[in-house]
Amino acid sequence: MARAKRTAAGGGTGLTFWLGLAALVVLLDQLAKAVIVRTFHLGDLDPVTSFFAIVRAHNKGAAFSFLNDAAGWQRWVFTGLGIAVSAFIVWMLRKHPTQRLFCFAVSMVMGGALGNVVDRLIHGYVVDFLQFRFGWLAPLFPGGYFPAFNLADSAITLGAICLVLDELLRVRRAA
Repeated sequence: MARAKRTAAGGGTGLTFWLGLAALVVLLDQLAKAVIVRTFHLGDLDPVTSFFAIVRAHNKGAAFSFLNDAAGWQRWVFTGLGIAVSAFIVWMLRKHPTQRLFCFAVSMVMGGALGNVVDRLIHGYVVDFLQFRFGWLAPLFPGGYFPAFNLADSAITLGAICLVLDELLRVRRAA
């Protein structure tokens, strides 16, 4: 009987599992950022390869430092947005418990969003530390340097990719 209930509720992966996964993303992101804050000063750069470096950058804005130079209101707008999106994701996880790829995707987005919310609440900015440089990016980014990002941003990106994949698979199944 318990097995049948678990399967009906999402193949053994219920809300607690997905929230735990999001919490794990927040934890790993915050641990990595704590190491960076403890060992790097703002602007420090440690090249790892010819195309990858560990840096310490602060972003008061959103993706690609959008609104980074605004007057400070963006801290609270992006904090509120991250919390609102997370609440909506919890509702979606409850509504679609059997859709594993979808639940994974939105859990990644929620974990990443909350990881950056924690930064905004603690520091007033998001700590970024991963930087890539590719010459072919030079027309888009000065010197070919992709804007620095963090594990939370990576989780959001992975979640977005999985959402697109989930939708493509859903459309394919319906056809």
